[in-house]
Amino acid sequence: MKLRIGRESAALITLSVLYAYLVIAAPAFFSIANLRDLALSNVTVLLVAIGMTFVIVAREIDVSVGSIFAICTVIAGLSALLLPMPLVPLVVIAAGVILGSINGAIVAWVKAPSIVVTLATMIGWREALRSSTGGAWIQHLPQNFQWFGLDQRKGEILIVATTLVVFGVLAWGAKHLFAFRAIYATGSDKEAARLAGIPTNWVTFAVFAFVGALTGFAALLNATRFSDVPANGGINLELKAIAAVVIGGTAITGGRGTLAGTCIGVVLLGSIAPALIFLGINPYWEKAIQGLIILAGVLFDVLRTWHQRRAVVVA
Repeated sequence: MKLRIGRESAALITLSVLYAYLVIAAPAFFSIANLRDLALSNVTVLLVAIGMTFVIVAREIDVSVGSIFAICTVIAGLSALLLPMPLVPLVVIAAGVILGSINGAIVAWVKAPSIVVTLATMIGWREALRSSTGGAWIQHLPQNFQWFGLDQRKGEILIVATTLVVFGVLAWGAKHLFAFRAIYATGSDKEAARLAGIPTNWVTFAVFAFVGALTGFAALLNATRFSDVPANGGINLELKAIAAVVIGGTAITGGRGTLAGTCIGVVLLGSIAPALIFLGINPYWEKAIQGLIILAGVLFDVLRTWHQRRAVVVA
């Protein structure tokens, strides 16, 4: 997959340097067991970050995905107790779509700022979930819930492979389908896109519904890794997803970004904590390092914008 020259390449170089150093300083990082754990722990972030990419490209933001993830996780457990397993994915994804659509409808037609809307729903949904469940886990799930009824090895392969297929299909769609190009047009210049015949309100609504669907799907895949389902999942998930998107080169001002860059951002952020452990460094440095990487990415965007404006003035 061809990467844009810019911050996507910078993130890839950073990841390559990190891995090259780990080959020398901590080769055990590349053990099969660690790479498997790394993949399984980051497929959830990748799925949510894919949806977040389109939200940010459309010049919006969604900080409620962690709460949506928690609700969908509980719905996955309850659905497995009440419904045949083949219906559970449909129910969970539909729940994600509904929750995302609420955000999208308010942002698109009420014209409320997305950061305010999703901050309110993030708090409201999390507190409503805590109040209704009392923090209790969903237990006594049917045997065909964990790993979708497969053995652990096959279940792990299914989860990772499904995520990669979703990523590949959407990465292709982002480059070739008009529906996705409309998102880029809306984020670049909403008024110009509207005048060109693009239903920008519906585009805004759709990106929130879409990130809700992917968050629901991520919650389902993550929930099936365990025999009991927690009621407090998705804590800080929104920060991880947004950070990965920004580090991967998506402009926070909208209109520009790639899923390839987002994938690199997810892998880079997800590798920091285990790398610190294998290097014998206090893992509490993880957040500080992630913050520095994010700050570097934002500064890169600022300098790039300044350079482009200066070039226009000179010309």
